[in-house]
Amino acid sequence: MIKIYGVHGSPFVRKVFIMLDIKGIEYETVQQMPFSGDKDYRKINPLAKVPSLVDGDLTLCDSKVICRYLESAYPDPALYPTKPTERALADWYEELGGTRVTELATGIFFERFMRPRAFNQDPNEEEIEKIITKRLPPLLTHLEDIAPADGYIFGEFSIADLALVSPLFNAAYVGYEVDPLTWPNLSNLIKRVKAIPEVKAVLEIEAKIYGLN
Repeated sequence: MIKIYGVHGSPFVRKVFIMLDIKGIEYETVQQMPFSGDKDYRKINPLAKVPSLVDGDLTLCDSKVICRYLESAYPDPALYPTKPTERALADWYEELGGTRVTELATGIFFERFMRPRAFNQDPNEEEIEKIITKRLPPLLTHLEDIAPADGYIFGEFSIADLALVSPLFNAAYVGYEVDPLTWPNLSNLIKRVKAIPEVKAVLEIEAKIYGLN
């Protein structure tokens, strides 16, 4: 059986869990915090990041690589578009979601949730204000142009929708919501993705674990 090393709440781990669930693939979760100093885990992933996948003799240590492997090994239902231009865009959107979107959205989450709970420190309100008022709006405007008024980016739900929206769930956990008046397409896409049964189920597990609403 496939093993996934990681922890609920990580946008990267969440993406893999949801993909596995949508494809109906059985897997075992091995609780693993990133950068924990666990020497045994470093033998699996020398970068000490999460998630990692172990499938028999195969070990993979990056969410993009893991998702593309799952798509190749378990192609039905497809979560990547097949047209070359759309597949290239999906790869780009997955990269964007995993870099700048995650950096900013989880920056809010870190300050408001992780800093007080994990480090017993006050949130850096100045940093939060910079993210919300200066750094995030131009990115959300770009995502608004990508998000469709109805449905999903490539018609059917795909990795592109999940990768761009998933980090914003973390910001929503600590009170930041994308303004539906300023970014209506993106706001509605977030709602549609959140309503997908497999997404909803994973988010409910996270909320229970972390005591989030």
